[in-house]
Amino acid sequence: MKIAANYWMLEGGLEGEKPVVEAIEDAKAMGYEAIELCIAGQGVLTEKTSRAECEAIRDRADEIGMDLVALASGESWTSAPSASDPEVRKRIVEFTKKALQVARWLGVDAYLFIPGAVDVFFLPEGEVVPYDVCYERAQEAVGQILPVAEETGVHLALENVWNKFLLSPLEFRDFIDSFDSPWVGAYFDVGNVLLTGYPEQWIHLLGTRIKRVHIKDFKLSIGTIDGFVDLTEGDVDFDAVKNALAEIGYDGYVTAEMIPHTPGRPERTAKTMAQLFK
Repeated sequence: MKIAANYWMLEGGLEGEKPVVEAIEDAKAMGYEAIELCIAGQGVLTEKTSRAECEAIRDRADEIGMDLVALASGESWTSAPSASDPEVRKRIVEFTKKALQVARWLGVDAYLFIPGAVDVFFLPEGEVVPYDVCYERAQEAVGQILPVAEETGVHLALENVWNKFLLSPLEFRDFIDSFDSPWVGAYFDVGNVLLTGYPEQWIHLLGTRIKRVHIKDFKLSIGTIDGFVDLTEGDVDFDAVKNALAEIGYDGYVTAEMIPHTPGRPERTAKTMAQLFK
């Protein structure tokens, strides 16, 4: 498996301020073999980024021997596909369609998408959506985006996050299967699931639906957002994760998503990732 860095974990990445080419070069120097870029409504990479700009980014990555693993976005946290306001739902669908085209221009074939949320854990004053309503709206949003995913050849990879939605691997699997399309899959995050489940069990049940994998660690004794710790300092059984991925035939990218940035952490993570997955 190839080890990758998520753009958000680099200094200035979460704010969308770090130049993309600089991020690629820095990740290479740290020992990563690939990078996952991130797109937002504002910042250095947006849905309005041109084809020429994307091709220049891709050319520089090719020049220094770095793969572009996927394109991720957090836009559907604050503009949720499950929001009660139809204008919000329309906005995120249109943003995602444009972002899929950017992904294609960058030469990546997987786009991280959060399909909905019962609530957003970091927005305590935000809307709480009934679970069944969230499910219906999420299905509708994915259904609207799917034709563009198929047209661009970019997998819509749904991530398991702390959104109180799709809480079991069986439900997550069945939600993906409801679209009967190879272009809808899972972006599986081993750290996010630990609070309520076992990563290796999810991997076995999701199987080949997994298009990409996020790597981070979590300490159950803390049990809050502060429980995300450096790799091997938490409770993720990385041997079990690695074995489960091998058993389903996954030999693609494993991408560190260690946010927010702290000095030295990306470098430490690269070394640990190499020990765990090479």
